[in-house]
Amino acid sequence: MDSYLMTVVAALAAAAIALVVVEVVHRLTRRWGRRSTLLTELTEHAHRSFQVAVTVLAVQFAVRFSTGYGIGTPWRQALLHLLVLAVIAATAWLVASLLVVVEDTALARFRVDVPDNRHARRVRTQVVMLRRVTVVVIVVLTVGVMLMTFPSVRGIGAGVLTSAGVVGVVAALAAQSLLGNLFAGLQLAFSDAVRLDDVVVVEGEWGRIEELTLSYVVVQIWDDRRLILPTSYFTNTPFQNWTRTEAAVLGTAEFEVDWSIPVQTMREELRRLAQATELWDGRVCVLQVTDATGGMIKVRALVSAGNAGALWDLRCLVREHLVAWVRDHRPTAMPRLRTEVGDGAGNLPWQWVQPRQSSRRNGEAEMPDDSRIFGGSDDGQARNEAFVGPDESADSRR
Repeated sequence: MDSYLMTVVAALAAAAIALVVVEVVHRLTRRWGRRSTLLTELTEHAHRSFQVAVTVLAVQFAVRFSTGYGIGTPWRQALLHLLVLAVIAATAWLVASLLVVVEDTALARFRVDVPDNRHARRVRTQVVMLRRVTVVVIVVLTVGVMLMTFPSVRGIGAGVLTSAGVVGVVAALAAQSLLGNLFAGLQLAFSDAVRLDDVVVVEGEWGRIEELTLSYVVVQIWDDRRLILPTSYFTNTPFQNWTRTEAAVLGTAEFEVDWSIPVQTMREELRRLAQATELWDGRVCVLQVTDATGGMIKVRALVSAGNAGALWDLRCLVREHLVAWVRDHRPTAMPRLRTEVGDGAGNLPWQWVQPRQSSRRNGEAEMPDDSRIFGGSDDGQARNEAFVGPDESADSRR
């Protein structure tokens, strides 16, 4: 009985000493780590796992050396085996915590709360995916090591290896979809096709990438709905990525109006509106007639904003303002259907009116800057050069 009591006392003493040592190390690390991101992350995320691992290891050694009187007994073998399993599990937890600390330290160097955060979001996506993979690998290895501590498992290892080929084929066929999503997730993380916080258009819905895992992707729709798609969707289906190269984007607002609309006056009104709102980033503000069929003309306003959210509000503002402007200042240009009645000979009144001479002089043939998408400004000129083919010069397109 005294031997058992000594074993309990030794185990408790070892646990107490381990806890004291870990606490001292924790306080010293926290004091020294005030200026170090790595040490700060260690004190916050790895303290508990380090405490458990050291304590379990100390108890295991204490029990092993204080139970010499029970060598060969079943209870000692079972107790030591249980402690070995606990040490393996605690060590795996500590290793996973250290990997998480390293990943968080790497993420701290890349800020995503700045306007130009494309590279930071790419690194963040890759680190998050690597974290999920490393955790899965550590869990699998830990379970494997724990199973290898059982003699019965080691004995049937040869039989498992001989049947591994057949089992692998069956498992591959059964998990084809799962493995496809797994490799698709890794491909998305390292191909830079899509990243966390990217603004995308999928299935006709506009939203941002909220979560990216090895098996599925969560898209936060603009109205706070969530669209959950398998990762293989983004490798097999075309989708729009509005922020792959930069956050700034272009958007349009289209109007169908009567032929009598003064296009240049409407263009000047659009320019005045854009300059008066902070939603416009100052890059593109263009109004063009894109179609003139069916008794009406289609006018398209193209504006730019610093991000997708600002662009949405800017497009709505442009529509509301120009609709009100046409209604209040150019009511005759509102969409309408005409009915013309001629005389008995079939002559129409407009045929009797002499056409007006154009007031534009020969030297005024140049289009204004705010009527051109591919030219008229530095941004438009850069866009023009980007859309020129390899065998075609920019001048030949004009």
